[in-house]
Amino acid sequence: MPDNLEEYPNTGASQTLSEAELRAHWMPFTGNRQFKRQPRLFSSAEGVYYTTVDGRKVFDGLSGLWTCGLGHCRAEISEAVSRQVASLDYSPGFQYGHPLSFKLAHKVVELTPDCLDQVFFTDSGSETIDTALKMARGYWRNRGLPGKTKFIGRVKGYHGVNYGGIGVGGIGFNRKLFGQAVDADHIPHTVLPENTFSKGLPDAGAYLADELEELVLLHDASNIAAVVVEPMSGTAGVLPPPKGYLKRLREICDAHNLLLIFDEVITGLGRMGAYTGAEEFGVTPDILTLAKQITNGAQPLGAVVSKQEIYDTYMDQGGPDYMVEFPHGYTYSAHPVACAAGLAALDVLEREKLPQRVKAMSGYFEQAVHQLKGAPYVEDIRNYGFAAGISLQHCPGEPLRRPFELGLKCFEKGFYVRWGGDTVQLAPAFVVTEEQIDSLINAVGEALHELP
Repeated sequence: MPDNLEEYPNTGASQTLSEAELRAHWMPFTGNRQFKRQPRLFSSAEGVYYTTVDGRKVFDGLSGLWTCGLGHCRAEISEAVSRQVASLDYSPGFQYGHPLSFKLAHKVVELTPDCLDQVFFTDSGSETIDTALKMARGYWRNRGLPGKTKFIGRVKGYHGVNYGGIGVGGIGFNRKLFGQAVDADHIPHTVLPENTFSKGLPDAGAYLADELEELVLLHDASNIAAVVVEPMSGTAGVLPPPKGYLKRLREICDAHNLLLIFDEVITGLGRMGAYTGAEEFGVTPDILTLAKQITNGAQPLGAVVSKQEIYDTYMDQGGPDYMVEFPHGYTYSAHPVACAAGLAALDVLEREKLPQRVKAMSGYFEQAVHQLKGAPYVEDIRNYGFAAGISLQHCPGEPLRRPFELGLKCFEKGFYVRWGGDTVQLAPAFVVTEEQIDSLINAVGEALHELP
């Protein structure tokens, strides 16, 4: 790719917006300067394809942002949203309710592991993490242990972008500009040289969970509220847990009276080949967070699912029954239109047995993506379920450039993939076909061979 970013091919997208309109939007997690010289704009979507403003079909290689596993613009969800916004567009969530939130909470409880029985709704994945952290601290204070305030996250962990999330998160780029967040320490990531090009769960690395024991020794369990991890780290480049690793974390948390929080904003509701990563990996946390796939991306919605005992502790310590037990929530918590979308999305997920379909097809996806081993600049490939990360050799002095260039090459070919850090990430929709998987992998392979 040329060094002068102004030389990137112009798709004509910029013709749909004025310079003033482009300038007005400060875009999230985007190189705004480059984007506004060469916008990449979608105008519609259907199934597993986007359509750009200039009429090109683009295969969705990341299910939106890990959000649209059912495919885009499902009629069942669109119709449910349309009906709901015409009948009850908004309902206050403080001291009043509407039936759909209770129905959706019950459905979420049915789809998550036994003993996770209480659902608190938020508007996003970032809000679910901050909610879970507050829930954990408040729980220990209600238990008479107010000193348990510290959190343990993991290097390379991603837990959204609110202050709680960047504090427990382990991606320096996401927090270096913003100063002190919550009080947190971090166990090591699980990327090991001996696991390079592993298929599925890596064999080596369960022992890394024992680093948690060292942090407990350093900080003392009396000061630690919870351990927060993704069952499979997604945003950091798809890092499946080593065999036995999550089980060992659970054992250490139990031994030292620490809560275990699973951030399942990416892994939840199908992508791992089960309804949750907790189910797939056989380890149940005390608190589990969901978002993204809960509405198939059609409406903003998140959920924090906790053990009954945590809820009961809040109720027991809540004072008179008219008092607020958990002083937390958002204006749009359990928004009726979002709940309608969630119920419709989860109905499709169950009815079409899509987690089971992911499980059945994950071997094909694994085989296809590992065919890129040996392609130019590919240093590692990791995968589980319908998720794969491809680590690329750094450009001298510019470690983030090559994934960016690869992503733009793929877009020119009609394929949307995600680049971040030194990786390119793939996460096809649950309804993808084998032929579409082959086309995606072939396009990535061609783009790798075209890089300078």
